[in-house]
Amino acid sequence: MRQLILDLLPENPPSLDNFVPGGNAEVLTALSAWAAAENRETSLLLYGESGCGKTHLLRAGAAVYHDAAATPGLEGIEAGGDVPRRVAVDNVEALSDTGQIVLFNLFNRLGRAGGGLLTAASQPPQHLRLREDLRTRLGSGLVYRLAPLSDAERQAALAAEASARALPLPPGALDYLLTRAARDMRQLMAVLAALDRYSLERQRPITLPLLREVLRHSQSLHSHSFQ
Repeated sequence: MRQLILDLLPENPPSLDNFVPGGNAEVLTALSAWAAAENRETSLLLYGESGCGKTHLLRAGAAVYHDAAATPGLEGIEAGGDVPRRVAVDNVEALSDTGQIVLFNLFNRLGRAGGGLLTAASQPPQHLRLREDLRTRLGSGLVYRLAPLSDAERQAALAAEASARALPLPPGALDYLLTRAARDMRQLMAVLAALDRYSLERQRPITLPLLREVLRHSQSLHSHSFQ
């Protein structure tokens, strides 16, 4: 499939506008308020299960993004000098001992400078296996749980995306996709985008066999595309 499936993420970068909220409207409102210039709340932490949209929102939250799963020591954050007004740190439970110290100091520096720290984890602060002073800092700010989308909400969002793309899906295509693809909405949207491009590129109508072909290729490359 050439480079078609190698770039499975949606064409548009993550934003609050292209996030599928489901039951998380309150979280989006809070995040918009937190990102506003007049906000004085230092910390906002999002937690929830894998695939519920935490990374999407951290990347959309008007902050400089760091992933603790990729850099547990937060080596990209300097110990001295200026820091951005807003910093986002994903997967805080993956922080090393050094990374926890860096994040603790960053929290304090942002607080003194009137900046903000946006973080994400799989659990609420009190359940994270982090040093106590860092847990206390993270728990002292705003904390919101991101609820996963229901299958009906996922299907409605995918149907709307297919309609926006003028993508004629055959009967049963969305049920098939939801039972065989990852639950993450970004990945599901990416499969629709790949299906659209592949159908146009090969000049083949969209059928269940074509969807199976796209899914087979996307799943074989999933571990490389989404690490």
